[in-house]
Amino acid sequence: MSPRQINLKDIRPEISSTTINDDMSSDEWFQNSVLRPVIKLQNDLLIAVFKNYIVKHKSVFYDLILEKRIDYIENAIHKDMKFRNSVKGMVIGLFTVEEYSMYTQNSSALNKRMMNIVKERLLSQIQLFEKPELLAAV
Repeated sequence: MSPRQINLKDIRPEISSTTINDDMSSDEWFQNSVLRPVIKLQNDLLIAVFKNYIVKHKSVFYDLILEKRIDYIENAIHKDMKFRNSVKGMVIGLFTVEEYSMYTQNSSALNKRMMNIVKERLLSQIQLFEKPELLAAV
């Protein structure tokens, strides 16, 4: 194994709740052993990137009710191709060459899994996306 491969795998967090077994599909295995740890590792960056996305889009997110904020996040992840490709790059950039090779064999399905995990991460931390001045007062 190359030093890059070793380093990439060493910095990934372990996710104890994730199960990996022989019965799962290759896509599910890839999701649980590669995508989830990489996305968890990139969590702080993903939060910062989405905060920047809100500001770059005139901060309309802050004026929305919770239900519409959820829709906003879903639309950003699934429909804004520029944002979506940027997020994909943040995740794919932390793949080993071997993992990238596996990824390319079924990238369409794995992209769907990747974006759903990112979306769920952002939604589960939606309270972090408040107006900056409101957070400063706390």
